[in-house]
Amino acid sequence: MMYIDEIMEYLPHRYPFLLVDRVTEVEKGQFIKGYKNISLNEPFFTGHFPNNPIMPGVLIIEAMAQLSGVLGFVTVGRKPSDGVVQYLAGSSKARFKRPVIPGDRLSMESRMISGKRGIYKFECRALVDDEVVCVAEILTAEREV
Repeated sequence: MMYIDEIMEYLPHRYPFLLVDRVTEVEKGQFIKGYKNISLNEPFFTGHFPNNPIMPGVLIIEAMAQLSGVLGFVTVGRKPSDGVVQYLAGSSKARFKRPVIPGDRLSMESRMISGKRGIYKFECRALVDDEVVCVAEILTAEREV
């Protein structure tokens, strides 16, 4: 399990763009599970959409990419403090099944499909109350900064 202080060692993101609150399971080179608690206080809800707040789909993809980036770093034993970052390099096969709203816990799972020369491919899904809300394949690229 990783709490927010340790997650922040693996992700350079900070409020309001850090979209992983907790890592609940991680197996190096295999898979990772975690979640983001969705609050009405999220800054994107003021404009998406007034009187009908839903989490933007691109931020669900970003949250899954951030979780996947943690798995990439854990797998190679590196962190941003080593002068590298995991960039979102692509997504494919994204499908959205239902909206994510305030009060939801966005549970995420990412399984590493492949990784070579700093490019990693993940099969991801996001769930709320055990119901799939989004699936996607995500690519990250490790780069020096």
